[in-house]
Amino acid sequence: MLHTRLSLALRDGAVSLPQDGRLLVIGPNTQHDVSALPKDRVTIYNRFFPDHAHWTSRGFDTVHTLPDGGFDAALVCAPRSKLLAQAWVAAATKATDGGLILLDGQKTDGIDSLLKAIRQKANLLGALSKAHGKLVWFDTADVGDWTATDTQLEGGFTTCPGVFSADGIDKGSAVLAAAMPDDITGRVADLGAGWGYLARHILQRPGVTSLDLIEADLVALDCAKLNLDDPRANFIWGDATQFCPPQPYDVVISNPPFHTGRAGDPELGRAFIRAAAAMLAPSGRFVMVANRHLPYEDTLGEQFNTVEDLGGTPGFKLLSGVKPRRTRR
Repeated sequence: MLHTRLSLALRDGAVSLPQDGRLLVIGPNTQHDVSALPKDRVTIYNRFFPDHAHWTSRGFDTVHTLPDGGFDAALVCAPRSKLLAQAWVAAATKATDGGLILLDGQKTDGIDSLLKAIRQKANLLGALSKAHGKLVWFDTADVGDWTATDTQLEGGFTTCPGVFSADGIDKGSAVLAAAMPDDITGRVADLGAGWGYLARHILQRPGVTSLDLIEADLVALDCAKLNLDDPRANFIWGDATQFCPPQPYDVVISNPPFHTGRAGDPELGRAFIRAAAAMLAPSGRFVMVANRHLPYEDTLGEQFNTVEDLGGTPGFKLLSGVKPRRTRR
């Protein structure tokens, strides 16, 4: 576990939790340390499928909808998005009826900026700096104006704070959409579908009989439901690298992520390639976009009998794999 500030603060008596009552933890990833909290009193909110599954497997009461009351204290694990962090603080304040809120975050994710804003909004009770981050605690927060609002993008797309590319269309996705093959037919999957930009372009192909949008971020998937009005679209909350469809796909499309947090992680894109190959029918086709510098060709060659370079732009490459080598999971 990387983030141990909570354990240190509780051990040293810098902050004390209520002796009884429910505790809400908002947004912890798999690296957060919540071992100091009484598991039987904790409810964890997480919208990211792998993290949600992690905490569920460890026996925590885990939900994907923010509770609006019934808690005596809350811990907010600050995300990178300041707007989302503020919305989570507002939700925690509502859930605790103005009670004790602990906010934990890294300096690289903007915890200092959040602390500055909280000083003007709440009764700050204390803070602990450790491991390039801070844990702060406060109560009676007046943060009613921190509720998250949707963003409307060009083309009528709706996004929410914290989802990938919330402020505009991702450049890689735009490249893939502009070069989307016309001959896409049959059962199709969009791996890491986000808020539905690529899916709308896929559904413009009349030969597509169904499209599964597979996305780990439930909020992004909810945005996709708003952005797509097509009975062929199916919305699946899950880990694209682990998902096993009931029937193989004819085509898989993806703009795979290549970051884990702030760190670049090409292995994540490779996992998407391997997953796509496992989902496809024997004659199936995978089409992806990636930054030029990412080394995906070898993995495509391992997974597919034929690899095609479909061109792209100076910053992005379009690649295709046809006829997967490996059998479907």
